[in-house]
Amino acid sequence: MKILVLNAGSSSLKYQVIEMPSQQVKCVGLIERIGFTDAIFTHEKNGDKSTEVLPIVTHKDGLKKISKTLLDHKLGVLQTVDEIKAVGHRVVHGGSKFAKPTIVTQEVKDSIRNLFDLAPLHNPANLTGIEIAETIFTSAKQIAIFDTAFHQTIPKVAYQYAIKNEYLEEQHIRAYGFHGTSHKYVSEKAIEFLGKEKAKKIITIHLGNGCSMSAIKEGKSIENSLGFGPMNGLVMGTRSGDIDQSVIFFFMKKLNKTAEEVANLLNKESGMLGLTGYSDLREISEKAAHGDINCKHALALSAYRIKKYIGAYTSILNGLDAIVFTAGIGENSALMRKLACTDLDFLGIDLDDEKNEIRASEIREIQSKNAKVKVLVIPTNEEIEIAKQSYQLLNELNL
Repeated sequence: MKILVLNAGSSSLKYQVIEMPSQQVKCVGLIERIGFTDAIFTHEKNGDKSTEVLPIVTHKDGLKKISKTLLDHKLGVLQTVDEIKAVGHRVVHGGSKFAKPTIVTQEVKDSIRNLFDLAPLHNPANLTGIEIAETIFTSAKQIAIFDTAFHQTIPKVAYQYAIKNEYLEEQHIRAYGFHGTSHKYVSEKAIEFLGKEKAKKIITIHLGNGCSMSAIKEGKSIENSLGFGPMNGLVMGTRSGDIDQSVIFFFMKKLNKTAEEVANLLNKESGMLGLTGYSDLREISEKAAHGDINCKHALALSAYRIKKYIGAYTSILNGLDAIVFTAGIGENSALMRKLACTDLDFLGIDLDDEKNEIRASEIREIQSKNAKVKVLVIPTNEEIEIAKQSYQLLNELNL
């Protein structure tokens, strides 16, 4: 069975065609800069990569380009679009309503739309991807995989804010947690790698342009650093992470900024970009190595925030068996891993510097010989996880 996994961003479309249940990736691709005349289309099949620069004005244009490529006699992997039995969509915010993969209906689309305000950078694009896919892959089941679903096991003591109960009961204002597909995938890989008895208490650290950490107890999420929306917690590429609410009031009252301007500031102009003028960690690390003070400080600030959460999560887990680094930065930045683990020896965390510098595509341990806590680097694969959950749902429903 072929499943198309689609991840629609505000100006991008990522996709993979995956054969299930073998989990064989047939092709992978990405369209960047949607809305521009110089959009970049990259497609890879059997290790052969092709890149094209062309105008792609809308997501619909982008998905038409993808479907045409999938049918191409040289680049493609399909004879007809009907070979795609399901399209698995990553949807960032599912609120408290969705705790598992869901067949898309009009009601589901309305629910995604109602959550636009909580994930303004993500849910609108996610819904656009669904609606366009419905018109192209007409015989496929459209399946929504929600980033918040894995975190529905977080207990009330962790997800409720200390405001009037009516806001939770009537408006559903609470912490939801995000990057659940990634945290679920790597935590299951860690448990499989270490064994259940040695992986009861895990902290997973997803570091990319968006960042989050999860405390996972016996395979279930009990805490996540992102909350009501995907903006708080760790320092991110353009998002501020944790900030005192008083700062928001100051922006609005003293600097006369509108709510929309403050949201834009904290979502798109803060984080590493706000601290350094750059959002790409590779560039920040390079400039820090050449003495850029702002970049050095930003790296230290980011690592400090991670260490705070490691301490807090070790406390609520009542111990720690392993920490897992994943996603673009977590998997590839030896520097950030080192900074985040420095001076945590009292918790049993101690890196082996040589192991930390090794690059590999497989799961690897990077802790020192005598460290009590395992430190793992596990490449995340949200696309495989989405395909797996989509396939399981189709089997459960006999579709």
